Parts: sequence; C-alpha cells; structure tokens
Amino acid sequence: MLKKNWPALAVLANYKIFMKIYTKTGDQGETSLGKGRRVSKADPVIECLGSLDELNAYLGWLADSKITAARTRELKEIQRRIFVIGSLVADCATKKLKENYNIALADVTNLELMIDQLTAELEPLEHFILPGGHVVVSRCHLARAVCRRAERRLVAVAGEIGLAKVVLEYLNRLSDYLFTLARWLAKQQQIDESEWRVD
Repeated sequence: MLKKNWPALAVLANYKIFMKIYTKTGDQGETSLGKGRRVSKADPVIECLGSLDELNAYLGWLADSKITAARTRELKEIQRRIFVIGSLVADCATKKLKENYNIALADVTNLELMIDQLTAELEPLEHFILPGGHVVVSRCHLARAVCRRAERRLVAVAGEIGLAKVVLEYLNRLSDYLFTLARWLAKQQQIDESEWRVD
C-alpha cells in the first residue's frame, strides 16, 4: 500500500512502478518542504529554492556550451553542490547526504583556488565590464546574476532555517568564480572586454 505522504503517486504498469509527475497537491498554491511541512508557493523559502533551481539550469546551459572539458567538470560539480544547498534549504537532506556531501569550508576554498587559477591568465581588472561579446560569455554572466539573486534569497531565510554560514560563503564565492570565468571565456574566444567608462 502506498504511503499517504508520498510526494507523488505510484502506479503499477507492466510490473514496473512509475512515479507520476503531477500530484495535484499544489493546485491551491501550496507545496511541501521537508518533513511534510506545507507552505505557500510565495513563501520566501520557496523563492530561494526557485532561484537555486534557476541557477542550476543556467549552470547546466553554460556547461553544455563549447568550453573546455576541465571547465565543464567544474560546472557539473558545482551543480551537484547547488542541489545539496537546495536540500538543506528545503529541510529534506538525509543523514547520509549531510555526512558525505554537506557544504564545507573546503568547497569555498576550492572555488577560491579556481578563481586564482583563472585570474592568473587574465589582465588586471581596472574597470567595470559590460556583460556580452559572445554567447558563452553572456550565459556565464546570466548564471552570475542569478547566483547573486539566489544569495540574496538565501540571506533572507538563513536565520529562519538555521543555515550554516559556510553555505552563504559558498554562494558568494560562486558568483565571483562565475564573473572570473566569464572574463576567462572572453579571452578564450578572443573577445575584447567591453569596459564601462564615464567619459
């Protein structure tokens, strides 16, 4: 017998269990968080989860672009970290996930190392830069902007959900990584950066 608190209905077909995508449990504008807690879809926690989901989609789009294998691997690993953050925000992270995949200071340090490696190949930054110049660069800047929004949403709910400070640090550093990656991608594509100046 199916448990009543399952997030989706399972149906038996050809001796296989299939999970239905639609549950109809959100038709009245509410959804479930961890431990079955029901909240409005306009709840700040849901807004935060939505921004994290959007960020992950942009990271996937960027990873699917024509960039190096090393950069693609980095982005895929970052996507996994964003899923971990989402599970922490939604209060549905399992004990195993927390023990083996939780966001730690080493993850922040790793982003800083990647930023330093990319920066070493770039000219010093002396002006603000306008996003654009190449489609891959623009995708990276879109991911950066969404990352900033996700960070703001996370700050708004961090105290309420008891989120560890290191998670906020990770998102903050991730936007720095994406900005630096956008500059590095522009150099790889031999695109001149469009500097913002007040003439």
